[in-house]
Amino acid sequence: MSKNLVFGSISSEEAMELEKTYGAHNYHPLPIVIAKGEGVKVWDPEGKEYYDFLSAYSAINQGHCHPKIIKALIDQANVLTLTSRAFYNNKLGEYEKFVTEFFGYEMVLPMNTGAEAVETAIKLARKWGYVKKEIEEDKAIIVFAEGNFHGRTITIVSASTDPDCRKGFGPFTPGIEKIPYNDPQALEDILQKLGENVAAFIVEPIQGEAGVFVPDDNYIKDCYNICKKHNVLFVADEVQSGIARTGRLLCCEYAEIKPDIVILGKAISGGVLPISAVLSSREIMLNIKPGEHGSTFGGFPLACTVATAALEVIRDEKLTEKAEALGKIFRAELRKIKSPFIKLVRGKGLLNAIIIEPKDGIEAWDVCIKLKENGLLAKPTHQHIIRFAPPLVITEEQIMECIDIIKNTLLELS
Repeated sequence: MSKNLVFGSISSEEAMELEKTYGAHNYHPLPIVIAKGEGVKVWDPEGKEYYDFLSAYSAINQGHCHPKIIKALIDQANVLTLTSRAFYNNKLGEYEKFVTEFFGYEMVLPMNTGAEAVETAIKLARKWGYVKKEIEEDKAIIVFAEGNFHGRTITIVSASTDPDCRKGFGPFTPGIEKIPYNDPQALEDILQKLGENVAAFIVEPIQGEAGVFVPDDNYIKDCYNICKKHNVLFVADEVQSGIARTGRLLCCEYAEIKPDIVILGKAISGGVLPISAVLSSREIMLNIKPGEHGSTFGGFPLACTVATAALEVIRDEKLTEKAEALGKIFRAELRKIKSPFIKLVRGKGLLNAIIIEPKDGIEAWDVCIKLKENGLLAKPTHQHIIRFAPPLVITEEQIMECIDIIKNTLLELS
């Protein structure tokens, strides 16, 4: 065992070297190894403590290793983990009733990852398009917004405009059109032109990977109304923005609309298991018949138990209300920081970002490295943006402590 270890059996240096040697190089992580997590904090193998301001891309809204969720995991794991959908199990139906009532929908199709849920929504929309809208076979179109991030499958990257996602992975899936984000007229124009073949418009209410791009207040509602006008499904990808992160249970609630299909993942498990869900109406959901879509692990008993506990934590600890209140404080305090590096602060709830103005060769990555040294973990996106998304269990006192870390870090770099 390496010396000076507090958690685990290998050092930070050894852990990073093992990943470099034996793992595919498809990520560029910050040089930090996490060995333990609890609440809003994590520790490296050597015992140094950090605030987690990424929350595994908003998967850990309930905090690391929430005791209620972990207990649900352990209790169910001792009884039954997996049956496949070849048989009924005694947990799935209870969960389906709970999750549909929790979000106000009629039916759910459970999957595992966010990307799988997006793929499911695409298939569901296409099927509805052929069965209900009577689109000519193999002519269905799905419209996406530029700057999106919905996942990494071939079909999903076909909808991307990010060169890093697309280069070297063609040919791409047909039947996909892209329009500018935050531009309702662009949606109106494409639906006027192609509307009879368009099954759905899939959009993030806030574009997370694009750098917490918050659209105009009217954008989501206008797009929803345009979809209704043209008999097109409005599909909201709430994998990152949903489940209390933005100060609403679903971010679309700000627009006072109910998507025809909503896609959930990440925090639906509190960071304990890969769990995702697609919620919709019976009229849309029942177009998919037995044998047409599924997953061995989709809706497995362990997932059902964990997701129920994770959503109960959101409700019982009032994390939606907490995210809204603390988000306002966080943005107000960030805007008070006088730094040449801060170009813009934006966000909703506890999904926030600062746009970094590069100066003297210092960019967002360098700021994140210095933040790490000072005890706060965040990750840049698109070179000049830093996303700040702590677990929603964070306290106001901790928020203020983290503001001081951010302020002092920027002052040091200046």
